[in-house]
Amino acid sequence: MPSSSSSVVNVVAKSTIFPERKSDLKPLKLSVSDLPMLSCQYIQKGILLSRPPYSIDHLLCFLKRSLSLSLTHFPALAGRLSTDPDGHIHIVCNDEGVDFIHAKAKHLSIHYLLSPDYVPDCFKEFFPFDRTISYSGHFKPLAAVQVTELNDALFISCTVNHAVADGTSFWHFFNTFAEICRGAKRISKAPCFCRNTIFNSPAVLKFPPGGPKVTFSGDVALRERIFHFSREAILKLKLRANDYNQLLTVVGNSVVDQSAVELLGRQCNDGWQTVNEDNDASNGKITSVLEDWLRNNVSNRTTAISSFQSLCAQLWRSVTRSRKLTASKTTTFRMAVNCRHRIEPRLDPFYFGNSIQSIPTVATAGELLSRDLRWCADLLHRNVVAHDDATVRRGIANWEREPSVFPLGNFDGASMTMGSSPRFPMYDNDFGWGRPLAVRSGAANKFDGKISAFPGREGNGSVDLEVVLAAGTMEGLETDMEFMQYVSSSSTSV
Repeated sequence: MPSSSSSVVNVVAKSTIFPERKSDLKPLKLSVSDLPMLSCQYIQKGILLSRPPYSIDHLLCFLKRSLSLSLTHFPALAGRLSTDPDGHIHIVCNDEGVDFIHAKAKHLSIHYLLSPDYVPDCFKEFFPFDRTISYSGHFKPLAAVQVTELNDALFISCTVNHAVADGTSFWHFFNTFAEICRGAKRISKAPCFCRNTIFNSPAVLKFPPGGPKVTFSGDVALRERIFHFSREAILKLKLRANDYNQLLTVVGNSVVDQSAVELLGRQCNDGWQTVNEDNDASNGKITSVLEDWLRNNVSNRTTAISSFQSLCAQLWRSVTRSRKLTASKTTTFRMAVNCRHRIEPRLDPFYFGNSIQSIPTVATAGELLSRDLRWCADLLHRNVVAHDDATVRRGIANWEREPSVFPLGNFDGASMTMGSSPRFPMYDNDFGWGRPLAVRSGAANKFDGKISAFPGREGNGSVDLEVVLAAGTMEGLETDMEFMQYVSSSSTSV
């Protein structure tokens, strides 16, 4: 992403925060799921909060104290990476601490940050360790927190080494930090540092002198935008993907409110925001019809295409169309999946580390655009459902035969990568004076075709997609009515 010519954030102070108590945790060997992340940049996520009701000096003292307590529960984050003589890499829980940065950008307001269509570049400066690869954890802290004072708000960012934590573990830590800030005497969800799992391997990933390089170019001009999808829009997409004609037949014969069914039929055929767009009562009836039918008729998770798969399928189709690829060009949509519940025996849901694998789904551009949404969504759905214990184990065995870093990027101009998850509890990060106003990320791991999914602020199944694309592709997506008809005003609009 292009960098601004001058800094808009002034760093006031930087300090090191240590765990309140010394750790007795033994070194944690990086797993088959951790090691490929060493070439990825640190995870950077943060939250925009309203101005706290007390002084900044009091707040900073309070946050530092809470962070120290949090690190006592997550000692791995206060450690460093170390490579042993055999080439195995461990997290040494040596209590060397994490960075804490206090910064100011008092000329930036909530309105300035949230009102533009495109995410302002200044967000990049709210995060430490910009473009730092995870291998650097050998000589840099594994985590950092930055608190940036704004004109009428506060931004708290958290940056974590991606070889140490995946998204599930990242938000577990960030949520715990907030929970302790709210005054919790005992944390609600303790992390599990067990390493006796199927991801533990004797395989060695070898690196050139100085460590690996990122696998994508960071110098390409990109545009980044948050697209918001309401619960109603998501249900509508799920309906299309699961065959809305069946719904109309079933509901039309059984539901009492026939007017809602008729309106639903017109919206399915004409574009769902074109009929009675501002009629909340009608849309409420439609939502009720959709939810009842989906609950009663599409409840089997192994056969039903999910809401998120439906949304991903629509995005894949529309971005492919915007890229103007030839019909024979092979396109790829990658989704990162949490493996904790996919293996037998299951991992603890609060296992700390990486437990993810990438699921690639491929189709030609011609297939995506000549078939309907249901066909595309079904491709994604079948791949996700098939990713069971046996598939996870095959992936581990394949990697052990040829250890390598994760190939993050868009190498052929026809790929997309979906990261993060709308299931992550991002808006649970209440530090004591209210829920976040918005969630944003830094510049890390962004390239043409990188998508991150966040929950919408209003909850109830709404979703925000952080979409990063080449400028021309973004312009095409914004004029693609098959996609844009589902986009509503942002859940964080001001």
